[in-house]
Amino acid sequence: MTATIKKEYDISVVIPVYNEQGCIRQVVSSWADTLSELGIKYLITVLNDGSHDKTSEILSAFVKDKNIRIINKENEGHGPTILLGYKEAVSVSDWVFQCDGDDELKPADFPLLWKNRLSYDALFGKRTNRNQNLIRKFISKISVLVVHIFFGNSISDVNVPYRLIRSDIVEKIVNRIPTKTFAPNVIISGVLSKAKLRIYEHPVSFEPRKTGKTSIVKLKLWKSAFKSFFQTVVFSLKNESLIREIKLL
Repeated sequence: MTATIKKEYDISVVIPVYNEQGCIRQVVSSWADTLSELGIKYLITVLNDGSHDKTSEILSAFVKDKNIRIINKENEGHGPTILLGYKEAVSVSDWVFQCDGDDELKPADFPLLWKNRLSYDALFGKRTNRNQNLIRKFISKISVLVVHIFFGNSISDVNVPYRLIRSDIVEKIVNRIPTKTFAPNVIISGVLSKAKLRIYEHPVSFEPRKTGKTSIVKLKLWKSAFKSFFQTVVFSLKNESLIREIKLL
């Protein structure tokens, strides 16, 4: 399966950001440099999700770059911000890549995914050297289990923020996902797996964040996890027709 309509860009990179003043300049610059070196026609969309530090001020340095788009928005959370980014990306590019703005996953592993893209429908990083506390490790295992039970087991790191997917496929999926979904990437992984598409995974090096801090902790983490599990199961049960549509692409 190959995309048939050539769009303005080869790739749109979607980067959700919340209070990352310590690293966001380096993150955006490093991705721009990597994509330029590969000779890719790209658009980087940075979605500032209501940061209350100096993230917005730092991002303003990129506003004159025609390959970088900055969207400053009210705080809605990581999931709704990713969905907005995907919806902005699919209409202008053949491929969509999503990564986070916390600098934990670097561009160095991206060229291999890009090199192999024409043989696959979706290409995923698989985080290595990732040291999680027991709560996060347990929730990650449960996320994988939920996806495997309701969708299949084609993807091992179901919520990884390092994913390259054909835009025509992403568009079909995100148009079905409710706007307030907590973890849309888990659902996207599940749909891709259940549709039995051509999926590639490659280890990517994980580096713990050196700046900022995660916005989800302790009790809030548990509540968010159960919300994600419930939304994923409900989506699976209500969207069998979507699987058939994607298989036809």
